Order: sequence, then C-alpha cells, then structure tokens
Amino acid sequence: MVSSTEYGSHTWALLLTVDHQREDVEKEVLLQVTGDLHVGGLMLKLVEQIKIAQDWSDYAFWWEQKKCWLLKTHWTLDKCGVQADAKLIFTTQHKMLRLRLPNMKTVRLKVSFSSMVFRAVSDICKMLNIRRSEELSLLKQSEGTLKKKKKKDKNSKEPATEDILDLCNSPVSSGLPANAGLYSKTMTPVYDPVSGSLASSTITWFSDGSLAEPNCSILALSHPTCSPETLAEMYQPLTLADKAKLNAGWLDSSRSLMEQGILEEDQLLLRFKYYTFFDLNPKYDAVRINQIYEQARWAILLEEIDCTEEEMLIFAALQAQYHVSKLSLSSETQDSTCESEVDEVEAALSNLEVTLEGGNKSNILEDITDIPKLADNLKIVRPKKLALKAIKTYWFVFRDTSISYFKNKESAQGEPIEKLNLKGCEVVPDVNVAAKKFGIKLLIPVADGMNEVYLRCDNEDQYARWMAACVLASKGKTMADSSYQPEVQKILSFLQMKNWTTCSQAASEPENVDMKPECFVSPRYIKKFKSKQLTARILEAHQNVSQMSLVEAKLRFIQAWQSLPEFGLSYYIVRFKGSKKDDVLGVSYNRLIRIDMATGDPITTWRFSNMKQWNVNWEIRQVAIEFDQNVSIAFTCRSADCKIIHEYIGGYIFLSTRSKDHNETLDEELFHKLTGGQE
Repeated sequence: MVSSTEYGSHTWALLLTVDHQREDVEKEVLLQVTGDLHVGGLMLKLVEQIKIAQDWSDYAFWWEQKKCWLLKTHWTLDKCGVQADAKLIFTTQHKMLRLRLPNMKTVRLKVSFSSMVFRAVSDICKMLNIRRSEELSLLKQSEGTLKKKKKKDKNSKEPATEDILDLCNSPVSSGLPANAGLYSKTMTPVYDPVSGSLASSTITWFSDGSLAEPNCSILALSHPTCSPETLAEMYQPLTLADKAKLNAGWLDSSRSLMEQGILEEDQLLLRFKYYTFFDLNPKYDAVRINQIYEQARWAILLEEIDCTEEEMLIFAALQAQYHVSKLSLSSETQDSTCESEVDEVEAALSNLEVTLEGGNKSNILEDITDIPKLADNLKIVRPKKLALKAIKTYWFVFRDTSISYFKNKESAQGEPIEKLNLKGCEVVPDVNVAAKKFGIKLLIPVADGMNEVYLRCDNEDQYARWMAACVLASKGKTMADSSYQPEVQKILSFLQMKNWTTCSQAASEPENVDMKPECFVSPRYIKKFKSKQLTARILEAHQNVSQMSLVEAKLRFIQAWQSLPEFGLSYYIVRFKGSKKDDVLGVSYNRLIRIDMATGDPITTWRFSNMKQWNVNWEIRQVAIEFDQNVSIAFTCRSADCKIIHEYIGGYIFLSTRSKDHNETLDEELFHKLTGGQE
C-alpha cells in the first residue's frame, strides 16, 4: 500500500521538445514533474536545464495533440490536463508569416501565432499603417483557387524573393508593443517624402519601425501594370459556385494561427472582409485607401464582380487617369495638389462641424415639418410570359418608403392602382447612358419569393432622385434622411462619368499616350476589342476624369465599385432546411440573399434590421435565424464551415455599432461575443 503523502508527491517523466535555432541546444529534454506543478514553473525548470542565457519571454508551450497553447502560466499541469503522453513543444509565439496584400505585393513580417486572429490582424495593420483593422481579416486560399495556377506553373519555379517586402524588424514584428497613439483623435497629417502625396499620419508614430518612407510609398501608391498573361494565370470565377470558393478560406477570428494549422513562413491573404469602410479620410488613410482601391481593381479585372461594358470603361478610364497622373506629375505639382486636397478636406470637416454644432436651425425645422415626396410620370415594365413585356406610363408618387402609382395625375387623390412597399427590397440599376436608358429594377419580397418591377425614367436627374429614394427606402430610410441628397449627387456623379462623347483629339492620337489598354480591363473585353479600339474607347471615357488628382481618382473608383449591384456580396453554397437542392447565400453588410444557383436570380432577401436572433447547432453544423413576423430560416453550409457565415453576420452587426462619437478603441470583447459562438 502507498500512503497518501507518498502518492501526492509522486513524480512522473515528461518529454519536452525545444524549438530553438542553435544547434548546441538539446532538442528534447526529459523532466521529472508533478501534477501540481504550474506551467510557469515547468518553463522555469526547462530553461534552467537548457542553461542558455537569453530572453525567453516570447516562448510558450504548444500542445501538439490538442492543438492549443498553454498560455495560462498559473494553471497546474493537472488543471490543463497534461499527462505523461503529452507532446509539448517549447517554441516562440511570434513567427515569420508572408502576407499577400490587396495590391498583390507580398510582405514578410513577424506575427503572433498565439494571439487570436482578430488581435493579430490589429497588430499587422499597425505595422502597415492601416486604420480600422476590424474591416480586414486573413484568408487562406482554397484548393480550388490554386489548381489553375499550379497547372500553369508546373514547369517553372516560383521566384522566392520577387516582390517580397521584409518588415521583420518592425517593433510589432519583434514582439514589442506598438505605439499607443494609433487611434488618437489628434492625428496630424504628413506628406510622404518620396511621392509628395499625403501619407498616413501614423508614419509619425512608427517612423522608428521598418515601415519608413520607401516602404510606405510601396503600400500607398498603386502600380497598375499587369499583362494579360498575368491575368490569365490568376483564378477567375466563372459561376456563383466559383465565387463561393473565394470565401471558403477565411480564418476563425477567435482562434490563433497555430490552432488553425498555419505554420511559420506560410502565405496568407490580407483582405478587406467586411465591406463597410468607416471614416475613410485621405488625410490619414493613404495606405488604407490604396489597398481598398487595389482590392476593388483586382475584383473587377478578375471578374469577381459583374459590371457592364460601359462601367468597365469607366473603371479603365479611372485607372488610366491614375497611371497617367502618377507618371506626368512633377513633385511640385504633387505638392500643390496635396495642399488643395488638404484644403478641401479641411473645408469639408469645418462644414460638418458647423452642421453638428447646430448651424442653420431654421432649415432643420423645415426638414422636420416638411414630409418629402416625389411625384412624376414614369414607365412601369412588368415581365410577362413568352418573353413579352407590358410597358405603360403612370403617375407615380414616392412617400416614406413606398411607391404608389395612379392612372394619371388627376386621379392621385383616390386609391392607387398598386402600392409597393420597398423596405427590404433589392434595388438594381439598369442604365445605359449612351442609349439614354435609365431603368430601376426592384425585387420586392413577397410570401413566395420576389416580385419583379422595372421603372423607366426619362432623364438623368429624374433617375438620380428616384434611384436614391429607392436605395434609402430599401434600408428603411425616407427622403428626410440626411443621406438622401449626397446619394443623389453620388448617382449623378457616376452618370456624368459615363456620359462621354468622342473627343476627336483624343481618338486621333492614341499612339501619343503610353497606355496598354489590356492592363485596365478584364480578359472578356480584351477578347472583344482590338487593342487600338480599346485604347480609343478608354480615352473617350477618360475625358470626364482627366482633371482628377491621384487621390480623387482612387476615391471615385471605390465609389463606382460601391455602386455596382453585386458590391459587398460574399457567396456561399448552402442547403436550406426542407430543400432538396443547394442554393447560394449572399452575405452583405445589411442583408442575406437566397439566390438560385442555376439562374443567379434572387429568391428571397432578409434584412439584418429585422433579425431577432441567430444561433448555430454545432453538432449538425446548422445556422438558424429568426426574423420579425415569425419568419425563421435554417441552413447548413456546403462550401465552407458554418462558423464563417456565423462570424460574418456577427461581424457586420458589430461594425454597425461603430460611431465617430466614441473613442476609436475597439470593443474586442463585444466582437467575440457576437462572432465567437459556443462550439
């Protein structure tokens, strides 16, 4: 028999692996331990056994079988569940990682492999001078998106050092805390000494790090030269199922890199995951604006988002303007441009300040008492069977969030022929400026799916007013909302860019412009037009944007991207409860859309504003969501883990709580409550 005291003091052997670069360090160390020894004590015994004087503060135990870190050093081995068969590796928490940025540049930097991905991304963004890190995340390319590339590169070796920016000496990369001033509200904008353009003010805080002048220039300036051959080698989604593959590899923000199988020197993609770009300011966001612009540019070039020929030429013209301006502007011109940009931003901010302080009180009172409405003759188009369409002109009245239409203006005092409630509907532009076609496609939710209605406007001004009203109504807002007039101006601005006329001088001198049109459009349009035709058409479109500055061209490009019907939709293949076939689920910042996989047509839309609760049954991996009016849905995800969709929904709800009035520090705990789930 063994006494209780002898039993309590019983020791056992634990084999520890030491991950160290020095060859004279023992790779495996056998220690005699007890169950009541805490993790910190085990680390101390191991370091004493190794007998090497160095800073071990970045080291921690990684439990190989359980795929977890032992970071709570005050916990005992018994509490952690560590027994003699446990394989513990004593390794660094910060390791080298390669990140491919939205501008397709690869950076190499040291990242925490033990922190949650949400925190790791925050640290990465501090290194790269990108504000609002909560909008980004890390994406692992799925097998399907790599197959084409592997076939192409079968007989060629991939260059290991090409285009890699090494940031491994930055303070955060070295495991040191970042400067605390990142989210200060007293940021002072500075000029990038390399390009003369406005650089992110955060350079002033990180100037002692590795993201100094040349590196910031690489991240804040665009290099839009890519050959058709380069485009052909990259993954281009052809169907909705292909687009779903693009979103399958998002990492879990509530777990660490090591816990998700990411190893040292692996390559991941850093991308804007959530399409709600909050507080975008040219004074502070040089790198952020450029990376958003680049993500938009590649999405269009690779046809990840659909756009019309007219829109593609606008995007090409804005890219060409950026390219031409960057090459032609001297440093003096850039400096003057920057000063004017500073003045414009200062003026906008002062105007905003006056508005917030209560200027023009009489106007505000008028807005409250006046109920805005629109009333016009519009054409309505209803799709009929056998591909026939009935087009009729009626008198339309837009009030609050509803459209009513009458036989004529005189009968508007009576009952309408029909009243359409636009709250929660899908609004799709159907515009061809050259053909004078200004249409609005409305997909209105009904009990058994979506009711399609087309409205035709007579001109640009009428279209802008009605389109803006429809967009706001779909979000549950009226024309009394302060965002109505800016929305009208945004639509008019986009239409103006589309409304170009052939300029004889530009069209007759395409040879004088150093332009490779194949760099600015997607492969579909490269095949459709000859090079000279494409150059001439881009130059025609370029006339309306030729006076824009570099930053303005980028911001207009982002704005035009945001105006596309499919903007901000992330696709997943799902199987709805009770259904016998797969559908596509589109996740956006304010809604979920069920889409027919075969036709691409929306079936139903559910707004987050109507959502009461959502949860996940982790055993069967099923997401269940409850909405107002006793509407509930449930689905399993076929193209990715259901945790990704769960995190998307929670993430967008978290981002909707941001406010400029609050201190700009993030409520990380709230993010994990909304996105983490309980597995």
